[in-house]
Amino acid sequence: MIPRRLHKYVAVVAGAVVAGVPVAMIHRGLDAYVERQAREEVRLAAQRAVARAEWRIGQSIATLTAIGQAGLKSCADADPAAVRRAVMTTTPIKEISVPNQDGMSSCPAFGATQAQALSRELRTADDRVFLTVIWLSGLNERALRVTWRRAGDPLQLVAHIPADVFLPDRSSGTAASDPAVRVMLGEGTLVSPLNMPEDAEDGDTIRAHNMSTRYPLLATATVSRAAIFAEHRDLRGVGILGGVVLVVLTIVLALLVPWRNRTNPIVEMERALEANEFVPYYQPVVDLRTGSIVGAEVLIRWRKRDGSVIPPAAFIPLAESSGLILEMTRAMMRAARNEFAQVLGLRPRVKLGFNLTARHFGDEAIVGEIREIFAGSPIRLSQIVLEVTEREPLEDLDMARRVIATLQELGCKVAIDDVGTGHGGLSYMLKLGANYLKIDKMFIDAIGTERYSTTIIETLVELARSMRMEIFAEGVENFDQVKYLRDRGIFLAQGYAFAPPLPGPLFRQLLEAAQPLGTGGALGSDTPAAVDEFMAVRDRVAAA
Repeated sequence: MIPRRLHKYVAVVAGAVVAGVPVAMIHRGLDAYVERQAREEVRLAAQRAVARAEWRIGQSIATLTAIGQAGLKSCADADPAAVRRAVMTTTPIKEISVPNQDGMSSCPAFGATQAQALSRELRTADDRVFLTVIWLSGLNERALRVTWRRAGDPLQLVAHIPADVFLPDRSSGTAASDPAVRVMLGEGTLVSPLNMPEDAEDGDTIRAHNMSTRYPLLATATVSRAAIFAEHRDLRGVGILGGVVLVVLTIVLALLVPWRNRTNPIVEMERALEANEFVPYYQPVVDLRTGSIVGAEVLIRWRKRDGSVIPPAAFIPLAESSGLILEMTRAMMRAARNEFAQVLGLRPRVKLGFNLTARHFGDEAIVGEIREIFAGSPIRLSQIVLEVTEREPLEDLDMARRVIATLQELGCKVAIDDVGTGHGGLSYMLKLGANYLKIDKMFIDAIGTERYSTTIIETLVELARSMRMEIFAEGVENFDQVKYLRDRGIFLAQGYAFAPPLPGPLFRQLLEAAQPLGTGGALGSDTPAAVDEFMAVRDRVAAA
């Protein structure tokens, strides 16, 4: 029998013991969860590093092969313009050269770079291709040398790939809990070194290796176990709470759920989608020859219940990472269809452009969605332009090409947006089979101020014409740029020089005023004054 005066103390001890069991279980469970998540992240980091390296090297090999198979015999045969264009169109390559017999570079695309070999030359699965780690003394950095040799011929071509293109995009300024990645040749020479906890014992780190199946490359990802647990110390701290604390915490969490839902941006965006707060704005695309509106890019805006309008930069990145961008795209298509079905049905030459992200090209679901949304609508599928953005890379280019081909079979057109500024670069032009090419605002802004902008724009125009792609410019802000574009045969443009993104009713007024039915869809003839006519119409609509 326990004395009554001890009951309280026994109850306290028993409560502590009973409460300690779930606390210990939670503590161990949280530790196991944190470590499992960390191991998966490290494994994926090494896997992504190898995939990135294979992609970059493959791009370089394809470029060298194309140059080498074009009848090149020596440095004297090299076409500097073709080599420069090859360097520009292949994202990872910094330099291409044709070495002499002594191995010294004799005709690089952009000046000779002194290099010192840091590793022996390794053969790849392709007998023509060899890899070497080098030190570029002039640039004080490492690089990977890709050497291509033609069978039965002394000719060899060399490309230098800077080490930093093998690193993850977030490699600079990473937290201690982010995996540190190293890419090295199979014999151990580092290609892209990054500070890693090499001095720690194996028990203090979580490490993963991934060997390339195509090239003699190995990626290693490492993270400090102490840093991982330090980052999750708040979660681990929950495990030390007792049974009574767990009950209190449950009550507190229950009370906080409504508040958390109100402050969680993803929950707020889901609510806004249900309330149709995401609305389309339309930025006109103008034909610089006739001054007519030939289309509009549909841009999303968040119009809250209080009337405030949130720009896309404030929510698009979170929408893409959470997957809500897929439903937002469908909502924009349905809203534009409902708003402009009759107007565009009577103007079959006017097109609507919608932005798609990498997620849309992971499977063919977007094809069925577009077919369903515009089925029975006066808007023809030939009036739909789908713009491939480069904010995220296309993981599966073959699948993306199949999706694009299927969309084109429906009658839709496909445009490559932000060329040269995102992940894909000009390789998207060569592989995706798009109909349109959009010159990014960055290059338009540099017109008249940076001589490289002129070269880039002229190269893009030449490539687009050779590939039978239409080309147009975005971000046009003044009439000097308009004249420059017209003089170089670029006749489709959008930007604040003509109109900002407009809400639906205002864009409808502008479209009906600029292209009233029965006028043939054009304001004027192919003269510079045609744009002035459009501006006059725009000003009348704005004044009204």
